[in-house]
Amino acid sequence: MRREITVRVGEFEVQAWFNETDTATKVFDVLPITANVNVWGDEIYFTIPVETGLEDAREIVNIGDIAYWPQGNALCVFLGRTPISEADEIRPISPVNVIGGIEGDGGLFQKLLGELKRGRDITIIR
Repeated sequence: MRREITVRVGEFEVQAWFNETDTATKVFDVLPITANVNVWGDEIYFTIPVETGLEDAREIVNIGDIAYWPQGNALCVFLGRTPISEADEIRPISPVNVIGGIEGDGGLFQKLLGELKRGRDITIIR
């Protein structure tokens, strides 16, 4: 069963979901989360109060994926390529646990990224 969530940046909102993994459950249980984001290429990430290890970790992700990065205790949202991506791949700095995704398309992702690069906080709610 997918768990529906909302990602809010200022007045801008997108719908998203978490999967049924143990990592996703741990993150879902600490919602709502509001944070100032770090931007690395077209990836955003921010520390969250969750500590867990690798779970079906991936070195390559898809646009729109939401993942947990165990090395940084951080939630990551992949809105495009990172500085270490090769060709069209989206590559995190190290393996991540993909826990969900954002509904929408590339145009929506770029608008979200633009809002975040303006220094706005992100809020994720149930």
